Amino acid sequence: MWRWIRRIVLYALAIAVLLAGVGAVYQWYGSKQDKKTFQPAGKLYEVKGRKMHLYTGGTGDVTAVFASGWGTASPYADFSTLYGGLEPHVKVAVYDRFGYGFSDSSGGVKRDIDTITDEIHELLAVSGQKPPYILIGHSLGSLEMIRYAQRFPKEVKGLLMIDGGSPEYYAASPGYTVIPAVYRTLRVTGALRTLYRFHGFAAWANSENNGELLLPNGMKKISKTAMLLKAGNRDMTDEMRQSTNNAKIVLAGPKPLQAPMTVLTADYLGKLSEDADWQDSQAALPSWSVSGKQLIVKDSSHYIHGYQPDVVVRELLKLAGE
Repeated sequence: MWRWIRRIVLYALAIAVLLAGVGAVYQWYGSKQDKKTFQPAGKLYEVKGRKMHLYTGGTGDVTAVFASGWGTASPYADFSTLYGGLEPHVKVAVYDRFGYGFSDSSGGVKRDIDTITDEIHELLAVSGQKPPYILIGHSLGSLEMIRYAQRFPKEVKGLLMIDGGSPEYYAASPGYTVIPAVYRTLRVTGALRTLYRFHGFAAWANSENNGELLLPNGMKKISKTAMLLKAGNRDMTDEMRQSTNNAKIVLAGPKPLQAPMTVLTADYLGKLSEDADWQDSQAALPSWSVSGKQLIVKDSSHYIHGYQPDVVVRELLKLAGE
């Protein structure tokens, strides 16, 4: 009896190893093909000896600088719902952190908040961007935007949080590295690439972003390709690992910020009150500014710009004085 059980276990393990090997080859070949067409939408600039991507557009005296949320593999595609409404009035600058989008990896450089804001500051300088800046932070991107305003206050005209978490909230939240580990495993074994072949998977995977319903097909393709090339990589993993300590560093910095701040909070399609900790932290986040306000955005989820881009555009232009 035990001999048969052992054989079954060994056969199952052998099949699992075989499937993982086939999947890894499938991922390797698919990635090789993807890289041929995955070309920068903006420009690559040398930052800390590596290439960092920045998309710019628009016109005006104010530049809106966008920080994506954790794990959003293509910030350029993610924020594309806002470009049409903003670029006639302000300049737009969307950066890919190292490990994201069209940027290189960091090469193993620790993803602490001051390193990240140093990289952003250098990127904006070498690419020729000029303050004043409106800093826009989505989700975990709120930490680097608040930290940037703490360190370089004279460059900042205002801040806009798109369902961005407060430093207090992230300081009390452990950085669950199991999440990027799952993403990485799915990617390197080819499982993620296989799942994308099933109709409806992409919309389900992006359910918090309205299934990417407002993105044109070209942007959807960029978003998908970025996920298949980047999901759960070393930089994303370390960002998550450092998130609690990064929040504590921000908490120890100057407060309140002298620039005005608008906090856009998703109503989570009527379910915001089901997460009391998040709801309370969002209500308190405007206190980080001498002139802060909160706006609950109805009929939206975490990626507010994927549901109600006009609201984001309107509030950003108010901060820009347009």
